Amino acid sequence: MITGLGRSQLRSKVVALAVVATLSAAGAVTFTPTEAVAAPGVENEGADCVVTGLPDAGSLPTNSRLPDPFRKLDGTRITTRSEWRCRREEIKRLAERFVYGEKPVKPASVTGTVTRTGITVNVNHNGRSSSFSAGVSLPSGSGPFPAVVVLGGFGADTAAIRAAGAAVISYDPYVVGREGTPRNNKQGAFYSIYGSSSSTGLLLAWGWGVSRIIDVIEQSDGSILRADATGVTGCSRFGKGAFVTGVFDQRIALTMPIESGSAGVPIFRGIPGEGAQSLSSAYGEQPWLGDAFGSFTSSPGRLPVDTHEMVAMVAPRGLFIMDNPHITNLGPRSASVAALGGAEVYKALGAGENITYWSDVQDGNHCANRAEWRTPLQQNIQKFLLKTGNAAGAIRISSRASGNLAEWRDWQTPVLGDGGGDTTPPSTPGAPAATGVTATGATLTWAASTDQGGSGLAGYNVYREQGATDPQLGQSATNSITLTGLTANTQYQVYVRARDGAGNLSGNSSPVTFTTTTGGGDTSPPTAPAGLAASGTTATGTTLSWTASTDDTGVTGYDILRAPGASGGTFTQVGTSATTSYSDTGLTPSTTYRYQVRARDAAGNASPVSDTAAVTTSPGTSTGACAAAPTVQTQWATGYVIQPLTITNTGTSTITGWTVTFTLPAGHTMTGSWNGTSTVSGQNVTIRNVGHNGTLAPGAATTGVGFQVSRPNGDAALPSGYTCA
Repeated sequence: MITGLGRSQLRSKVVALAVVATLSAAGAVTFTPTEAVAAPGVENEGADCVVTGLPDAGSLPTNSRLPDPFRKLDGTRITTRSEWRCRREEIKRLAERFVYGEKPVKPASVTGTVTRTGITVNVNHNGRSSSFSAGVSLPSGSGPFPAVVVLGGFGADTAAIRAAGAAVISYDPYVVGREGTPRNNKQGAFYSIYGSSSSTGLLLAWGWGVSRIIDVIEQSDGSILRADATGVTGCSRFGKGAFVTGVFDQRIALTMPIESGSAGVPIFRGIPGEGAQSLSSAYGEQPWLGDAFGSFTSSPGRLPVDTHEMVAMVAPRGLFIMDNPHITNLGPRSASVAALGGAEVYKALGAGENITYWSDVQDGNHCANRAEWRTPLQQNIQKFLLKTGNAAGAIRISSRASGNLAEWRDWQTPVLGDGGGDTTPPSTPGAPAATGVTATGATLTWAASTDQGGSGLAGYNVYREQGATDPQLGQSATNSITLTGLTANTQYQVYVRARDGAGNLSGNSSPVTFTTTTGGGDTSPPTAPAGLAASGTTATGTTLSWTASTDDTGVTGYDILRAPGASGGTFTQVGTSATTSYSDTGLTPSTTYRYQVRARDAAGNASPVSDTAAVTTSPGTSTGACAAAPTVQTQWATGYVIQPLTITNTGTSTITGWTVTFTLPAGHTMTGSWNGTSTVSGQNVTIRNVGHNGTLAPGAATTGVGFQVSRPNGDAALPSGYTCA
């Protein structure tokens, strides 16, 4: 049971920021180490804040300076730390309205499983459902372990993460929000629930998926993964996703974006002047940002919010931003300004030691594992996830890409009080009573608390008693709450704590114990599907069929799982079927996939998986002609980025696959590529389409393909001999 300090009591242990080293040539600033601030334990602790005065897009003035993160929508500035909770909610609403799109609250039902090798997630909301899964790789030891969710599978130093004592959750964001889709037809688990025309961009959809993974961890028995110790990381486009994920879910104790580039950490206002990937390019390359951002790509000064405030939204939780000063395309100077601006909020909250920005690195390769980051990475994991360390945060900005916050702000950082001196917690709530208990929910009511210190009663936190880690099930502004998303046929012991306007928490109420119903009494899963076979396999698709499962109350559908390659890899859900067949499309030519199927009944029981069927798609064929046109997006003394490598169908009929070849100059080496499968033989490079961009109608083009190359210092040559077939 949680018996720790209330928020303002915890803050009494947090000293103000103290700079103990001045800027060096590398731009190093170290902060005084203090006790780590715990994550709130709820996805959005400001959900009960009343937000009024959100502006309309048509009435926004132009402001070349960064918005004041301390100025509320009513024009006044916050003066106490307790006011940050609702000011953060204002920033969140602005970011959703104008930048990312809306992140919906937790769906009506989130269920799943946690094993030592994987996590499954099943979501049901308003009559729609979707499912996905993620792999788990545990460190040595017996656990339970903290975990870092790794988006996309590259760029993150997973060996260092496990060596520090944290598990790695391998999460494929494309299952939740696919790239290569138009804005009016977005695809993936998120859009299966909220509609393909949802105005929410992929970055927030990916973050929604991580939040649902955390939901499942919270509902588990806690024997494998800890619900109160989750981090998130990823590089490049997945660095954008990791950043947004940590911004919008306050249960994430440590956020670690790597080289996130435009649409990630860098301030929007700084990108045009730095020569980074333009906002119009980032907005058009993929539907990463929300649809509403389209009207700001050429006028970021009209935005009432900027990314320094997204950095601030993570405060006071752990934030470790890793950046690459060697690639201008990534906007590292603008990213350093975002970090410095957000750090002002960290300082005002007395948590300046909880943010680290590190671009002082020698290796310029994109998404490389860097020796300079390994120690701070493990120190951050120890501090914020394991709670065994207390290392100081640091700002280490490379002199190659150093931003100046003074050029971007016309506001100063206030000294925030402690909420009028209120350090007295509210009275303890009465014991809750449970009514209306179902398989997935219950309503709790309790005798109200009273405020004891003068800052006013702000609401209640509701917790589940679960040994060393008590997950927070929700918050309420009144003395009742309706819980949803519970697990059927499960005993819950729940207690309540009141909180006041200064953040003080009351003692724990007496607990109430109740058991959810069994969902109609059916606890027997269907039999496993049999006879799984594939037929009609083409370059981009295959059709699966199987023998029906049986169940005592009836099978309602089947989940289709897919893994890459002939062996290894993780099976993830790619679709559902109400019949005994399924057509999987969007596959990559000349690629092997493995499939499994499982059945579900009306009570949500899942069968064992079927036997595995493997298929290899045929080579992609062109029924027309194509052309490849490279664009040098950025270059430096020892490397360059080609983005986009535009592939255009120049023929009169649709093509279903393409292959681009070209030659690298002597001494040049490919260091990475995206939205294409590349192979290198000597200096000859071949890039083939992936599943989502192989089919092009006559005259159509794909602009998401790109690659990065390293070269000898001073060699200005570029690849040549581009052909497309």
